[in-house]
Amino acid sequence: MANFEAYQEYQRIDDFEEDSPPGEEDLLVHVPEGLSDSWHHIKNLDNFFTRIYQFHQKNGFACMMLAEFFELFQFLFVVTFTTFLFNCVEYDILFANRAVNHTGPGQNPLDRNKVSLPDAILPSQQCTERIQENSWIIFLLIMATIFWVYRMIKVFCNILSYWEIRQFYIKALKISMDELCNFTWQEVQDRLISLQREQQMCIHKKELTELDIYHRILRFKNYMVAMVNKSLLPVQLQLPLLGNLVFLTQGLKYNFELILFWGPGSLFQNKWNLHPKYKRAGNRLELAQQLSRVILLLGVANLLLCPFILVWQVLYAFFSYTEVIRREPGSLGARRWSMFGRLYLRHFNELDHELHGRLGRGYKPISKYMNSFTSPLLTVLAKNVAFFSGSVLAVLIALTVYDEDVLTVQHILTAITVLGVVITITRSFIPDEHMVWCPEQLLQCVLAHIHYMPDHWRGNANKSETRDEVAQLFQYKALFILEELLSPIVTPFILIFLLRNKSLEIIDFFRNFTVEVVGVGDICSFAQMDIRRHGNPLWMSEGQTEASVYQQAENGKTELSLMHFTIKNPRWQPPQESSVFISHLKEKVHQDAQGGPPTQLLLSEAPLCSSLLSNGSGNGPDNLLASVLAHPVLTASGLPGRDRRFVPPSTAASAAASVLASLSSSHSQLPHASRSHVHLPSTHPDSTMYCSDRTIIDSMSASDSRMRSTTLLSEFASAEMSLHAIYMHEVHQQNSLPHQRTFGQWQNPVPMRELSSNAGSQTHSVHTAVSLSNMPTPLRLGGWTEEEEGDAEEEEILNSGSTPKQDSRSSY
Repeated sequence: MANFEAYQEYQRIDDFEEDSPPGEEDLLVHVPEGLSDSWHHIKNLDNFFTRIYQFHQKNGFACMMLAEFFELFQFLFVVTFTTFLFNCVEYDILFANRAVNHTGPGQNPLDRNKVSLPDAILPSQQCTERIQENSWIIFLLIMATIFWVYRMIKVFCNILSYWEIRQFYIKALKISMDELCNFTWQEVQDRLISLQREQQMCIHKKELTELDIYHRILRFKNYMVAMVNKSLLPVQLQLPLLGNLVFLTQGLKYNFELILFWGPGSLFQNKWNLHPKYKRAGNRLELAQQLSRVILLLGVANLLLCPFILVWQVLYAFFSYTEVIRREPGSLGARRWSMFGRLYLRHFNELDHELHGRLGRGYKPISKYMNSFTSPLLTVLAKNVAFFSGSVLAVLIALTVYDEDVLTVQHILTAITVLGVVITITRSFIPDEHMVWCPEQLLQCVLAHIHYMPDHWRGNANKSETRDEVAQLFQYKALFILEELLSPIVTPFILIFLLRNKSLEIIDFFRNFTVEVVGVGDICSFAQMDIRRHGNPLWMSEGQTEASVYQQAENGKTELSLMHFTIKNPRWQPPQESSVFISHLKEKVHQDAQGGPPTQLLLSEAPLCSSLLSNGSGNGPDNLLASVLAHPVLTASGLPGRDRRFVPPSTAASAAASVLASLSSSHSQLPHASRSHVHLPSTHPDSTMYCSDRTIIDSMSASDSRMRSTTLLSEFASAEMSLHAIYMHEVHQQNSLPHQRTFGQWQNPVPMRELSSNAGSQTHSVHTAVSLSNMPTPLRLGGWTEEEEGDAEEEEILNSGSTPKQDSRSSY
């Protein structure tokens, strides 16, 4: 009935509850007359917004319910089929260990000893007797039945709750189920914000913001991201012989969330409020002991349930992956983002689809980086094993072609299958002798998409230590399966012996980093992306933050998360401290762009840069990124056929600054969607940014011009964030290692401390879009699509050693 209560939580109610968020109990509710289907004063907005988001991401009611029913049927099939295999099959007959004699009228004498499948299946009565005689099987079936009934009740409650969400989409948001797949989440979110003005879903705030909705959906996930960022969760293990390992599985993560957020004895008294006793420092030791006991009890419960969970994990993995391994043995050698990697790389306030899209774009670059490491010894062994296995396999195949009766020989088919698997696996260890990789450039390309990279990776991309650390974020699929199988065994020991020792740190963390937001409840303070409270001076927030080392987010998480959220939600109005940081970043980019390479030169190199980075996509945003990543290499090596005697080497920071300073102008050229609510940055009508009517997108690829504008905006927003990540990491490196700074002609860095002196003179409000509509025009891109005119103008720029004039009416 727990799920039925969850369904009731966001039914339309007319009275107040004691567990409503702070501030609601003293307010009056006005229900608009004439609205028979008004969603006013929704009791649990966390569940409501989360289900709205899941409903959109899972493509509507029909798809969600079909998946739920198939999940029920899948569990029933696994239990029934496994019971049948253990109790209803005569394996002596199936393996021909016992002869079968078919007698009867009309029976062919040649077929009397031939075994058929029904011969190996026991009669239903005998099968039932076997099951009844085995008390262990009966106990497991009872446990499975209880769990299945629980799942069925949960599915029924989900049907009721998601039917309500379906009605909300149709009647309140005016989105039909046929059109749902054509709406982006940002468009759905805009309609939610507009609906709040008409119907007070949240009664104590007149208007909802994008950040309010994100906080509701990601309340607990932001805590998890922050705890991983502060290395609070015991997921990094130091084991003898194996060294430093990262172990975080779905089961272990589920136990963490159960202990901290929503299980019995958790720190939260409801979905949106931390229990008041955890906000006081006086009894922190007592609370730590209480939390330690809860962890111990849950660890013991995991230990007792370990055999049952382990059996289910093994059966599910067997039925899920056996056919895939048989069809594609090399699939175990493929890689996937680890559970730890998804939390480590996740921004604060980043929804699941945003994270999946970002990591999906980084999959190919990081795969190429990992494949650039080869073991010469392993390569020699793999080649010889493949040779011997292939020789034997070739003989067996030749004999089979000559006479198919060879397949009837015992274990011949097994030998052919095993040899094929061995050859496939060994070939995965043999590198392509024609490929040449540059680890530093590949790692820089990875950074453009994942946005986070430890400082000690810089300059050490070719070392095995760096590769091992990257492998913790991007693990083999075979290792993922092995960890999930071992999870029921390892999880109890992590809870009992490691997590319990961090009880006091966890209590202090939730007390120190929980803030109460009106209309939202208690959230992780890091999720506010408050530069003043959690900024890091080495990440361009010097002079703007008051955070101690304990309060600072690691690896620039606060600053990068703020930029990411601002780019993804351009209509969001950040608080004053965040606005000042964004304004300073604009000014610094503007200053560095003045000394950076011309954007026209970068764009002209885009196809070659994409080729150098093995980027086969060839679309506008990817070409833009490739030009920034590879430009320092090109200018240093002289690969393009241009006279570079007057072009000193530049860095990725200066190249990124130049492109960022002109990117918003290209945004203004994009076609507007008929129903898009995304605000596009504006460019002055007299701007000389373009002399051609074609946009950057039209210039780069004809196919891009036919894409929907929402897709284009999303792709260029991702590219813009990638450029910001590159630029901010480069500036961070400069701030961290001042003695190693070497600036060329293209670099004219401005320290953030100098920019802070100009903050008081700003009287205008800072626009939230990081696309930054008031960006300067650092160069003239006229005629870039017209090759002859563009080349002549570029040669004139290079020979004169000056940069094009800037439009004084626009600023970054």
